[in-house]
Amino acid sequence: MEPPASPRDAMRGGIQSTAMPSDATRVEARSSVVESIRGCGLTGLQIDKEELRQRLIMPKYLRVAMRNSIRFQDSDRGLEKDPLSVAEDAETPQTPESPLVVFINSRSGGRHGSELKLRLQQLIADEQVFELKDVKPHEFVQYGLACLEKLASAGDQCADETRKRMRVVVAGGDGTVGWVLGCLGELNSQGREPVPPVGIIPLGTGNDLSRSFGWGGSFPFSWKSAVKRSLDKATSGRVVRLDSWDLSMSMPFGETIEPPHSLKQTEDCCLDQSLEIKGEMPDKTSCFRGVFYNYFSIGMDAQVAYGFHHLRNDKPYLANGPIANKILYSGFTCTQGWFFTPCISEPSLRGLKNILRIHIKKMDSSEWEQIRIPSSVRAIVALNLQSYASGRNPWGNLKPGYLEKRGFVEAHPDDGVLEIFGLKEGWHASFVMVELISAKHIAQAAAIRFEFRGGEWQRAYMQMDGEPWKQPLNKDFSTFIEIKRVPFQSVMIHGDD
Repeated sequence: MEPPASPRDAMRGGIQSTAMPSDATRVEARSSVVESIRGCGLTGLQIDKEELRQRLIMPKYLRVAMRNSIRFQDSDRGLEKDPLSVAEDAETPQTPESPLVVFINSRSGGRHGSELKLRLQQLIADEQVFELKDVKPHEFVQYGLACLEKLASAGDQCADETRKRMRVVVAGGDGTVGWVLGCLGELNSQGREPVPPVGIIPLGTGNDLSRSFGWGGSFPFSWKSAVKRSLDKATSGRVVRLDSWDLSMSMPFGETIEPPHSLKQTEDCCLDQSLEIKGEMPDKTSCFRGVFYNYFSIGMDAQVAYGFHHLRNDKPYLANGPIANKILYSGFTCTQGWFFTPCISEPSLRGLKNILRIHIKKMDSSEWEQIRIPSSVRAIVALNLQSYASGRNPWGNLKPGYLEKRGFVEAHPDDGVLEIFGLKEGWHASFVMVELISAKHIAQAAAIRFEFRGGEWQRAYMQMDGEPWKQPLNKDFSTFIEIKRVPFQSVMIHGDD
């Protein structure tokens, strides 16, 4: 079900759900500097602060009800009338045009995170700005939105309209955006529609989700006026769709890993039984499950990310902003053995075909088929967006003749397939990242199964949406990772004009 249009949407022609064409996506992926300059311009200054506030702010009694429900983790607590808020809303409460809730990770964005939080509270209201270290997205869904729904079911028309028109903005990096999207996605499985669409204020390092949906690739220089512009766009931006991907992992029991935030241990594994597993299976397995929105990767790129993240955690003073992060990341790439690999005999630096077998399901097919892994590939990426590693497009903008020859379709964030490509040695990856050449195209797939077996390899490196981990490998039993599309698409606000 589409989220309801606000009055401003109606004046602008309603909601659209078509994906942006690939040329536009390519331009957006390179637009961080342009967006920053635009943020410095007069556009943000022309937005009247009070008029914007009136479009965003919810009646006091609803704000207090949501706050109390979340604070006490009881959606019924919000049903108790607060005398002060009732007095403030003595007249018939008016439903705002675009009621907005903001989640902010104030630790992102360098030194601006805490200042941005104060600015947002001034532009909206304290109760509608949630610091992620204090209020988790699932608490907002479970208690805050549930409180509005209960008020609506009791006949409160203002609460009903506010819930239907609700929009969300996330001020943070890709990981934070994914976290919020995952929690909001639970509304689909619970039958609690509509799902609020999500806009972005980019505070991370890569910001690939933000780039892909027209919100820019970096925190603007003139951020105070740019914040008003972002909130204004969030009230009226068109709504588009984003595929999300469920990842299930089964590994031999007894191996230990430090999984990323997005990967949770579960009791059961959800591997497709229609694909026969060759060889023996261990008596017991450990199972993990998570969701990603941009990419999953294996190999050297994940190893570089793993080293960088540990360096940043151990020495946070070295990574005090996006520019410093990118410099450190580039330097770390040169120390991990991706370059000059042929001169080194370490098995972990050889091609992934030594440890990996891949099966895929193509679009509109129920049959699994094994695909060949090029011998020279040292990193494999399954990509959903055409923005990777801070706005690069390694898949490339392929010509119609090549697409037809390979049996590919033009890539979009909501097309139901992942683009699988490989990166060779560091020199090849460097040319791909500056878009002089495309990556090694392997396949497009609606479902993927990766099978890993150790041998000389004792570990491999993997990452989901920039969250890396070190995966132990067993020489006797395989580790399986299976990826399939989540039935419900995420709902995004596009930030273009």
